[in-house]
Amino acid sequence: MRSLLLIFRREFAAYFATPLAAVFLAVFAAVATGMTFFVSSFFERAQADLSSLFTWQPWLLLVLMPAVGMRLWAEERRLGTIELLMTLPVSPWKFVFAKWLAAFTFAGLALVITMPMWITVNWLGSPDNGVIFASYIGAWLMAGAFLAIASCISALTKNQVLAFIGAVIAGFIFVMAGFDLVLAAVRPWAPDVIVQVIASMSFIGHFQRITDGVFEASALVFFISLIAFALWLNVQILDARKAA
Repeated sequence: MRSLLLIFRREFAAYFATPLAAVFLAVFAAVATGMTFFVSSFFERAQADLSSLFTWQPWLLLVLMPAVGMRLWAEERRLGTIELLMTLPVSPWKFVFAKWLAAFTFAGLALVITMPMWITVNWLGSPDNGVIFASYIGAWLMAGAFLAIASCISALTKNQVLAFIGAVIAGFIFVMAGFDLVLAAVRPWAPDVIVQVIASMSFIGHFQRITDGVFEASALVFFISLIAFALWLNVQILDARKAA
């Protein structure tokens, strides 16, 4: 446990070793605010809630979370420090989990920075704070899933740009899975059970139910299971590299 905590502290501190963390947080807050109040015509709708923020959240996280996760292993491979890490008396899963946890905590901090908007809508009206709270939890879990995917892909390459592009593509597939456009292309040749499985993999489908005020266990299980699977796959990739 102590080694896991030490790795977590090292990784989390690394985000603030350069001004990039402050720039990222500022960009995240600015883009989220712009999409909420201006792109979504918040004031024209005359409705005090944060539905406009969470409508854009999957697309915002789709781009920004891979930007956070692309360096997790690609940087270690580029610098050659991954070989040193693999020789330490620490299980690979501890490195994988600690790195992901540091990124997940950083993502949580980015979401916390947007919370003044929550105060604003309460000042303007009487929103359903339970739904807003659940939506923040759902957004954080979705961010964790994007980061787990990004971490897994980052372990495959030493090029951070390739890791970013790969993570965005993989995340985009999960975001689009529930769209009628995708399902319509699958229905003619796939059995109904395959169509249902693809639809159930949609990030937006699970997240939208949470933002609608229905915090189902299935959404929680989906995101946690996907995170666990991606991190497990991340460990297998590192083990294969260690054995090679």
